[in-house]
Amino acid sequence: MPIGAGGPYPRFWATVGRRPARRRPGVIDDYEWPPGERPLRIVVVGKGGAGKSVVAATMARILARRGRRVLALDTDTVPGLALSLGAASAYPPPLAGAVEQADAGSWRLKEGIGPVRAVQRFSTPAPDGVRVLEIGDHSASGVGSVTPSVQAFYQVIHGLPEAKALRAWTMIGDHPAGPRQTAHDWAPYADTLLVIAEPTWKSALTGRRLAELASAREAAAFAVATKVTSSGDAKRVAEIVGLPVAATIPADEAVLESDRLGIALVDHAPSCAAVRAIEQLVDGLVDGTVRSVADR
Repeated sequence: MPIGAGGPYPRFWATVGRRPARRRPGVIDDYEWPPGERPLRIVVVGKGGAGKSVVAATMARILARRGRRVLALDTDTVPGLALSLGAASAYPPPLAGAVEQADAGSWRLKEGIGPVRAVQRFSTPAPDGVRVLEIGDHSASGVGSVTPSVQAFYQVIHGLPEAKALRAWTMIGDHPAGPRQTAHDWAPYADTLLVIAEPTWKSALTGRRLAELASAREAAAFAVATKVTSSGDAKRVAEIVGLPVAATIPADEAVLESDRLGIALVDHAPSCAAVRAIEQLVDGLVDGTVRSVADR
């Protein structure tokens, strides 16, 4: 059945009415998890250059080292999450093999491939046991080649909330810059948005738009202030974005150096200030004790 013709998945290019889609409860909400054991379902969003991929990847590695099964999801067609995890982006894009041509130039998942089988077959390994599902690297093959894997990715992620075999998996998504993917429901698995913002007007204003979308989607949202250099930076981010700042990640030369070297931050400088700040954020999210930096 063609995508959008009564099948279980919407067309990937369709807008979500006049407002962002509400979060869909999934099988994760059908189970009463012991304290501290509920899998995290997070998407990391924000303006380009704010540090989204570094935060998402470092969180994923930390959680995997603590024994969690982690699926990292990269929505960007210029992938960076795999590199920040310490893995190479897959080429050619594995998910292109999950779909077949349907009507009107669209693509549908092949018979027998649902979200669980897609994760099993088409995700790729990263350090500490993290699995990566990504649209993939299309830089060598041109824009036209991106369509099959983009549509495959969108269909797969819309099946994740109801995938019982993946109920115990932590899922951490990394969105491209800006609000478009958030508005068009590119993280239906996520119940929490982490809005990454630098203490600059452009970055924080993008964060404010994302905070508004999170509210309309009825999802939890916290701001994370990055590249912080003074005590007033977190307050500035909170005031402009309109969200409590759950973590402040300092401007850290180790982040720049790891990027220059092409090494995951958690491997290059596991004890640096930025990694310690992300570890504290993970602790609060796992324990359910995340609160505003201003209240600490």
